Amino acid sequence: MAFRVPTPDVSVVDLTVRLEKSASYEEIKQAVKKASENEMKGVLGYTEDEVVSTDFVGDAHSSIFDAKAGISLSGNFVKLVSWYDNEFGYSTRVVDLLVHAAKIDGAL
Repeated sequence: MAFRVPTPDVSVVDLTVRLEKSASYEEIKQAVKKASENEMKGVLGYTEDEVVSTDFVGDAHSSIFDAKAGISLSGNFVKLVSWYDNEFGYSTRVVDLLVHAAKIDGAL
């Protein structure tokens, strides 16, 4: 697999992981999708679309899991791919942090 990320703002993570407990790639995709729809909604995205780097410009998620790009190398060895807009996604998390701090401080 080749990556060319010709945008100034979008990056990709190509993460190879050795799992302690065996899991299929399908199980991993299901877990990530569930998290993206529940407790990580708005922070973690999930896509099964055919995508390129420019598809993620301006995306507010901190990470968008690319379900079609990863593979299972064995029962406990997987390659996961996730995209992010390193400017917009980061800025969105900073705003989230400021809102959280304001709520704790009683300003909101």
